[in-house]
Amino acid sequence: MKNVLLIVHDDAGQEARLQAALDVTRALDGHLTCLDVTIMPALVGDYYSAAGEAMLLADERVREATNREHLEARLSHEDVSWNWLDATGDIAPCVKAAAGMADLIVTNRKLDACPVPDMRTAASEIVVKCGRPILAVPEDARRFDPTGPALIAWDGSACAMAALRAAVPLLSQSQSVLLLEIEDGSIDTPAEDAAMYLSRHGIPAVIRREDCMDRRPADILLDQARTRQFACVVMGGFGHSRLTEALFGGATRKMLSESPIPVFLAH
Repeated sequence: MKNVLLIVHDDAGQEARLQAALDVTRALDGHLTCLDVTIMPALVGDYYSAAGEAMLLADERVREATNREHLEARLSHEDVSWNWLDATGDIAPCVKAAAGMADLIVTNRKLDACPVPDMRTAASEIVVKCGRPILAVPEDARRFDPTGPALIAWDGSACAMAALRAAVPLLSQSQSVLLLEIEDGSIDTPAEDAAMYLSRHGIPAVIRREDCMDRRPADILLDQARTRQFACVVMGGFGHSRLTEALFGGATRKMLSESPIPVFLAH
């Protein structure tokens, strides 16, 4: 995990994304690629909409050019290698086009103060369409500590396994790892198998089990995140045996909406 792709856009969550990306890139001795996305505006139902869109796009490009100048000045003083890419369009397609050589994509879990861009929707689309893990951070995050304790949400699903495998480089930095097995009666691969896999990578893990017969997995996981004992939570798509909790429903959707800590997500 050496190539980190950062979504750059002048919005409320940019500072949180930037700091998290810098922290991860330093910890992994990697390279940071900044993808500056100029979002296409949309005006509907007006004869002058085309002209209006052109004006809004011009304004957006001016803002992003100013944003780039500011961030490049900051990056020149950071101890990471980096490069810059420009793109115009919706976030998810632009990221997909740029993510071919990325190991990790840094985005926000959601932008609470800004309906456009919708970072929660973008995060879910990116992880499915790009086939790359993402680190989705709260927009008010000030840093990301790769050495902090990590929480792994385990339900034995293929998505949980994918997230576990993808997160190994980060988990190897963590001071402690907790495997939280959320039991819904359908787990085929127990947490002991996940712990054994991690041990072969030199990563010790403690197992804790929670029965979700009278609670939703989403609530159990969010309660753990709210304790703020963990630097991040690693998870895949929950609900492999429940039609009502398909990918990006249930626990995953709730964590992208409400988690106070960064979410490492893979599909």
